Amino acid sequence: MPYQSPISPGRSWYEDTVGERPAYPRLDGDRNCDVVIVGGGFTGLSAAAHLARAGTNVVLIEAHRFGDGASGRNGGQMGTGQRAWPEEMQGEYGLARAKALFDLAEEAKSHLLDFAQENGIDLDYMPGQMSVAHKKRYVDDYKAHAELMATRFGYPHIAFMDAGETAERLGSDRFFGGVRDTGTGHIHPLKLVIGTARVAAAAGAHVHEDTPATGIDSTGGKVRVTTPYGTITAQKCLIATNAYGGTLEPVSAAHIMPIGSFIGATVPLGADSPVIPGGESVDDSRFVVRYFRKSKDGRLLFGGREIYAVSDPGDIHIHIRRQIAEIYPALKDVEITHGWGGYVGITMPRKPFVREVMPNVISAGGYSGHGVMLSNFVGKLYADTVAGNREKLKLFEELKIPSFPGGRRLRGPLLFLALNWYALRDRI
Repeated sequence: MPYQSPISPGRSWYEDTVGERPAYPRLDGDRNCDVVIVGGGFTGLSAAAHLARAGTNVVLIEAHRFGDGASGRNGGQMGTGQRAWPEEMQGEYGLARAKALFDLAEEAKSHLLDFAQENGIDLDYMPGQMSVAHKKRYVDDYKAHAELMATRFGYPHIAFMDAGETAERLGSDRFFGGVRDTGTGHIHPLKLVIGTARVAAAAGAHVHEDTPATGIDSTGGKVRVTTPYGTITAQKCLIATNAYGGTLEPVSAAHIMPIGSFIGATVPLGADSPVIPGGESVDDSRFVVRYFRKSKDGRLLFGGREIYAVSDPGDIHIHIRRQIAEIYPALKDVEITHGWGGYVGITMPRKPFVREVMPNVISAGGYSGHGVMLSNFVGKLYADTVAGNREKLKLFEELKIPSFPGGRRLRGPLLFLALNWYALRDRI
């Protein structure tokens, strides 16, 4: 019987295209090491790989299987820069810091592709991304953005598209314009998870699946992570659970909120399909963003139904097909072969949360839908920090990330109300 993640609904198209996933043993007994990592997604696995290659004795534990969370089930879009446009970051932090954060994200992009190439990880990389306006009043913002990216931030790969070009490149007339970015692309995320785990294990990292952390304590200069199968004692700890941290550690839980996002995969649309003929990925201007792309075999992978309540939808296919039909009416009856979901970690300002939450314990997450390249790079930057170079990681640590209001009891209902209000605005 095919494996079904116990923490994420549905079985993804990604899972059915990677063959038999390598399995890693659970922890067996107490361990001592230099660094313990909690969480086997992009951040944790990247940190483990870079630490082990540097000769660090590292143990990584994952409660389920690597990639069961957002890292193995996301939309695969890399993007450019941080989640917020650089000109928005400039308004909050000033030009110099906004440029430094943009350059850091560009370094993250290069690092991801270089790491994959150097280690023989086939990502199914496809170039190009389009960001499109679902309301006419947003078009001028996109036009100004393309110009500012070239003139102020030294990034010449973004070009403005008017309504006609947008319709031609998308195969849909539902948008009013946008930008096309030829300096980025999209990937098969689960292949990156599997490949990074392989690199980490080959480098000597002790990586364990099916090993949940039940507690973290940092006293007396040591960090102790307890599990049902033994206690890991280390000098340092990285918490890389993102949306799946639960009550493991209160500071991260106050700043990172899990929200559900869902994706459907159609049957291959055929070589003559007018849908995204250039093969780019797409995201739109809704607050509750819709994101879609074509796979290498011509399927439309469409994501867009975020939820903020506790329960998952009963039938992902119905909701995804309805949203596909709004953009591509000819696909209103298209067969959807896969429907899946999972939880991503967001912060109030939609910027990453990186903090030392107790002595020698750093938590990283809250990538807010922009984690494909940022999360992998944060893992590398954590390894650099262990080696004594914290300069670049501090650019993330110094971001202003307030906690969610309402405490643990009320923050979920308050966020549900707020984000559904934004979803209503998207439709008006």
